[in-house]
Amino acid sequence: MRALVITKHGPPEVLKIEEHPDPQPGAGEVRVRVRAAGINFADTSARMGLYPDAPKPPCVVGYEFAGEVESLGEGVTTVAVGDRVMGGCRFGGYAELVVAQAASVFPLPEGWSFEEGASFPVVYGTAYAGLIRYGSVLEGERVLIQAAAGGVGIAATQIAKRRGAHVLGTASPGKHEAIRANGVDEAFGYDLPRTLPKVDIVLDAIGGASFRRSYDLLRPGGRLVAFGASSVVGGEKRNLVRAAPQALRMLRGFNLLDQMSASKAVIGLNLLTLWDDRQTLEPFVAPLREMLEDGTLRPVVSDEVPFDRAAEAHRIITERRNVGKVMLVP
Repeated sequence: MRALVITKHGPPEVLKIEEHPDPQPGAGEVRVRVRAAGINFADTSARMGLYPDAPKPPCVVGYEFAGEVESLGEGVTTVAVGDRVMGGCRFGGYAELVVAQAASVFPLPEGWSFEEGASFPVVYGTAYAGLIRYGSVLEGERVLIQAAAGGVGIAATQIAKRRGAHVLGTASPGKHEAIRANGVDEAFGYDLPRTLPKVDIVLDAIGGASFRRSYDLLRPGGRLVAFGASSVVGGEKRNLVRAAPQALRMLRGFNLLDQMSASKAVIGLNLLTLWDDRQTLEPFVAPLREMLEDGTLRPVVSDEVPFDRAAEAHRIITERRNVGKVMLVP
């Protein structure tokens, strides 16, 4: 099979197509013919050497995929050969074939493209965990979604609106129309006005100084869910001089006594950690089934890029040109 390999840490050009042996499914696993693979910000960080959970290069990354089931491992009864599915894998999605746990593979909703399916499991699972499992969003609450034009931002907006929340979203000005069309009630740039009324929940994947600004915007009882640090990553390759100041701001953390006094919560979220602990994405995807079936949730695909142009796909992400998910197509 063809696989897209991070040959070494560096700029997008380190991504190379190589021939690899076809993976074989073990007990409880399925092999899927990949028709689309989603790119997450973690993938670009892994390429730069800024994502500690990623395997060391040369390696094949990629968490989300969609395609057709090609073969089954022992004991698998939840899917059949030929089924159209979407799923999550513990790396390896940037390839023509991927092996994944059957428990983290789900039917592709009727009428969805493979690209939409590959935009769903990890992104919407993250949004669900942040807003509902951790954020406990309630009807009428004010929710601020930082980077509302990204994959998780779009997913979180759709979930929050379904729960009856009032959604504020940040994005660059050129993306405001798009995030409003997705359900954002009030669109802002990243330099939020000082007069902004306090909010109940903030979802923040920017990191650095943004975490403190988000925390200060919370009213008593508010929850900050921190699930990324895109401000640490800039340019096309690792730059520790740029990353260090942003990382140091996060290392200073939050004072627990101050949190108690203010009655605010700071919650860290890493879906990969939860996934490893539960050994499946099912607890974070299955609760969204009703919203899938009634059409509340529908991913937004920004770009579909062939494997042989993978460098361009990564640039779209790092240059923040996308509204929605960027897809790799084998």
